[in-house]
Amino acid sequence: MDVVVERCAGLDVHKGTVVACVRTPGKGGRREQETRTFATMTRDLLALRDWLVAMGVTLVGVESTGVYWKPAYHLLEDAVECWLLNARHLRDVPGKKTDVKDAEWICQLVEHGLVRPSFVPPRPIRELRDLTRYRKAQVEERGREAQRLDKVLQDAGIKLSSVATDVLGASGRDMLAALVAGTRDPLVLAELARGRLRAKLPALREALGYRVTIEPRAA
Repeated sequence: MDVVVERCAGLDVHKGTVVACVRTPGKGGRREQETRTFATMTRDLLALRDWLVAMGVTLVGVESTGVYWKPAYHLLEDAVECWLLNARHLRDVPGKKTDVKDAEWICQLVEHGLVRPSFVPPRPIRELRDLTRYRKAQVEERGREAQRLDKVLQDAGIKLSSVATDVLGASGRDMLAALVAGTRDPLVLAELARGRLRAKLPALREALGYRVTIEPRAA
């Protein structure tokens, strides 16, 4: 089978270790192979990078195992060309499966051009994507907490969400804080309304005119 990449490497990445296999040209047209195992701490990954550069590796294939591939990929991408390989696109290793054989198999597939890389956005795009995904997760979590809070209030007979658009707005937070502090008078609670919500004071007095039980307060 033709050799497409003369100096290549395959990485089998796990949580605590990275097994790296390098294949390079040898004497008499033969191929030489060397395999090493590294830890996944930054210092060890830098040692991996230095070794790959010293071996003249031009292309590294990295199997996309969970999130474990990211630290190795991020440290290597500035030194050598990295291909992120979809695990489902890699054929099973012949014989007994081991980390070493996985790394060797990945390296051979890269060597003969039998795999294609998955798309990995440039670093600035990845950082922006991580930030927007985190923000989306936080917004969704806030929404779930707001729904849970409204359920607790509904269980206690407090219909604040029927009058106030945002229970967690400035007025709503003041009223909730007063409720937690022990205030029960709906007239006092309604007077905590701000801005346009003050136009709904009669409705607020009705919505807040219920007795808070101990159970919802504890929830």
